[in-house]
Amino acid sequence: MDIKSIQNDIADLVARRDINELLCNYMRAQDRLIPELHRSVFHDDAFVDCGPFAGDADGFVNFAQTLLGEMIASQHGILQTHIRIDGKKASGEIYFIAQHRIVEDGVEKDLFVAGRYVDEYEDRGAGWKIAKRRELVDWARTDPATDSFLGQMSLNLGARHGKDFSENRNWPSN
Repeated sequence: MDIKSIQNDIADLVARRDINELLCNYMRAQDRLIPELHRSVFHDDAFVDCGPFAGDADGFVNFAQTLLGEMIASQHGILQTHIRIDGKKASGEIYFIAQHRIVEDGVEKDLFVAGRYVDEYEDRGAGWKIAKRRELVDWARTDPATDSFLGQMSLNLGARHGKDFSENRNWPSN
């Protein structure tokens, strides 16, 4: 293997690492309701189409943060990622599954959504960001919430709006 091939392989690995980080930041920002982090993964002129909203990054972040903020909780998980790097541009198909705790007619329910993000990424000199994103939903279902055991156990529960342990890390003193 020559030095140019090694350099190309390293650049490819670094791009994949950085794109994976922005994907994780996107999911975390949605679940923890952190609009600044959510916005940071998009280029200023990005286009986002999630179905009920299609437009610029600022509008999308406002839409998503408002919609998710009306829910009790959410958890978005990344499954397989198919990313193709081409210099300072890349494309991706990112599989996801998302669980949302919602209230419907006064009853808590779990809404599951599975789908894919079809993305275009660019590194314009300040790191990789999303230039275009379309969310495709492959299936969804709503089930009654059946986790009554949570009230019977002493568990560390997640929170939102800056109150999650991952954000404040208030460890007990030794």
